[in-house]
Amino acid sequence: MPASANDLFDQNSLIARAEQLIAAAKAAGADQADAIVVRSFSLSVELRNGAVEECQSSEGDDLGLRVFVGRRQAVVSSNDVAADVTALAERAMAMARAAPEDKYAGLADAELLARDFPDLDLVDRDLPSVTRLEDLARAAEDAALAVKGVTKSNGASASTGIGGIVLVTSHGFQGAYFASHHGLSMSAIAGEGTAMETDYDHSSALHAGDLEPPETVGRNAGVRAVARLNPRKIATCKVPVVFEPRVARSLVAHLAGAVNGAAIARRTSFLRDKLGQQVFARPVTIIDDPVRRRGLRSRPFDGEGVTSRPLVLVENGVLRSWLLDCASARELSLSTTGHAQRGTSSAPSPGPSNLHMMPGDADPATLIADIKEGLYVTELIGMGVNMVTGDYSRGAAGFWIENGERTYPVSEVTIAGNLLDMFRSLTPANDLSFRYATNAPTLRVEGLTVAGR
Repeated sequence: MPASANDLFDQNSLIARAEQLIAAAKAAGADQADAIVVRSFSLSVELRNGAVEECQSSEGDDLGLRVFVGRRQAVVSSNDVAADVTALAERAMAMARAAPEDKYAGLADAELLARDFPDLDLVDRDLPSVTRLEDLARAAEDAALAVKGVTKSNGASASTGIGGIVLVTSHGFQGAYFASHHGLSMSAIAGEGTAMETDYDHSSALHAGDLEPPETVGRNAGVRAVARLNPRKIATCKVPVVFEPRVARSLVAHLAGAVNGAAIARRTSFLRDKLGQQVFARPVTIIDDPVRRRGLRSRPFDGEGVTSRPLVLVENGVLRSWLLDCASARELSLSTTGHAQRGTSSAPSPGPSNLHMMPGDADPATLIADIKEGLYVTELIGMGVNMVTGDYSRGAAGFWIENGERTYPVSEVTIAGNLLDMFRSLTPANDLSFRYATNAPTLRVEGLTVAGR
């Protein structure tokens, strides 16, 4: 922990440094430039069976400079905030002059830049001490070990920190925002010998007061691990598959990857020709909201200084928009949606912020009530998704559904289908909660192949 935690939230020195980078770029002959300074601080404690295994702390400021010579661009970065800005600018200019032209490169149009920054309540200045983090992790582990059937801890952790960004451009934009973060996780082991099973729970929030209590996190991890004991094999079949919220959000993330403007421009997305078409069932609406208060990825402006605003990606099943930054928007003859993301060492690229699927009408029990045989998925394994074709194949574990009820645990199966078909047959339940950056309620998907023994 720094001598004064308030020093972490001081933006003035970072803004001054970014302005110096812009001035150096102009002096070196850049037609346009933008500078980014990123601040990070993290503190974490990990323990197992009551003993602290690791305590980590990191703190640093990184800077990046992007320059343009006509339609040629280059990016340089440094993890030394005191680096010689003149040398950085000259190096960037030499790289830009040697770079190929990119007719889509350039700063955001001035009229798109954010001028007013809403208060998104992103900062909790009361960062916990190492002792407090240890207490939180220990409470989570104790709660898990108290669950009957839990035999040992697979580790508990608690963390805190902040992240901050400053962006300054040569055409008049200046903006900064910081966000705190707090996390708590527990992994429990149930059973003995070769019959052991493990599961976990975790909670993340910008404000410590929004975290789940450690006792809840620990107990959930323990209960989940015990429920997985004595899994059975199942025969290969084609059945409805129900995804619990923790894994259902991965389907929304696949949608985000498929509507990424860069993928659309490269024609490497299975949704590349689907804009304006029905791709989900009619009840489905998916929204990206970068200005949700206390959202894990909330921001008042994007990585190019463009105003952040909510975006409806899917409305009543119809695909309404791509996720766009300025370059991908220009390539597609569209306007940016304000979804540029960036680090210090690369040009901006599009990506989601706080993404969620709106809830449906039925509760989860009703959603599975008419399933004679099916699979309730609690874990997905591997990344077997082809974003060009939409083909989907992932390892899974969960519970077999019989006559509308979850019954025995199932492991070592593979679920397969195609995302286009899965999207069209998807039904959301009404249990949406905002626990992650990408969120979904319980989801039912019809007719997936479940490969077992």
